[in-house]
Amino acid sequence: MRSSRRALAIGAGLAAALTLAACAPTGGGDATAPETIESDGELTLYAGRDEGLIAPLIEQFTADTGIEVEVRYASSPELNALLLEEGDRTPAQVFLSQDAGALGSLANAGLTAKIPSELAKLIPDGFTSDDDSWIGVTGRARVIAYDGDELSEDEVPDTVDVLVEPEWSGRVGFPPGNASFQSFVTALRVLEGEDAAAEWVEGIAANDPVLTEKNGATLDLVNAGQLDLALINHYYWYEDAAEVGAENMRAQLKFLPGDAGGIVNVTGAAILSGAEGDPDALAFVEYLVSEKAQRYFVEQTFEYPLLEGIDAPEGLPALDSLVNPELDLSDLESLEETQQLLADAGLL
Repeated sequence: MRSSRRALAIGAGLAAALTLAACAPTGGGDATAPETIESDGELTLYAGRDEGLIAPLIEQFTADTGIEVEVRYASSPELNALLLEEGDRTPAQVFLSQDAGALGSLANAGLTAKIPSELAKLIPDGFTSDDDSWIGVTGRARVIAYDGDELSEDEVPDTVDVLVEPEWSGRVGFPPGNASFQSFVTALRVLEGEDAAAEWVEGIAANDPVLTEKNGATLDLVNAGQLDLALINHYYWYEDAAEVGAENMRAQLKFLPGDAGGIVNVTGAAILSGAEGDPDALAFVEYLVSEKAQRYFVEQTFEYPLLEGIDAPEGLPALDSLVNPELDLSDLESLEETQQLLADAGLL
């Protein structure tokens, strides 16, 4: 773990970021006479997060800083593909991703700028990139949501490997186009090898899964008694429970510590290479890991905060208890290979 640093206060921290970025050189030019980028008070953001979750925070960022944000919303895989296609012609300055894999894919393509080291060090090792090409913002655990009226926790598998068995045919649902599901499959490839991952994907595809568009829709099926098991991120359950009361949730959660199906992934942000040194881009990324934003994620989206000193939502297992020490999130970068594997199995 990196040595801890106190989070930057919103006002002073953003001012420092603006000063730092204004003095930073752009990607080209002579290092002896660096060009600088001045703030124009505007930012173009590609957001792979649900608009209902992230828009209030973006509005608060504008209120606090005066920087206007133009946002393009889509899924993280869609935006990853778009950014790879646009390359250095993209209008985007920051990419906010639902998972680490899409960020790593862009870093591999040389499309991200370095996060300043003093900002990157606010997030512990293991939850951010190891080369400062992107920064982790929140943590989310993969879980199995199960029909608590039909199944006890003991009857729910401890590993996703079991879900390809005939017993679970037609009883498991997931959104194959979702970034977090695709990162789980990538983790399966990394942890268990290409052959084992391909065997699992082919097995689950042949086991009559219920395919959905989003995690929330999958959880809704479990809550309605129409599906036994759902592969989702933990916070969807907590969001629903906050609205209706945990005692009214038919769906229950099982965490899978140590299993590829229970990986802890992160949301994260990258400054695109064309915006290197842009003070507005840097201010936004700094805002995401500020105390104010981290508390927003805890209280409004029920995700794990990554900034030291901020408590996780009540009732969640300790984050360290869920982390697989054999998995480096930087290894989730091979997104295209995972998408091809899913497509070959007829899941995409």
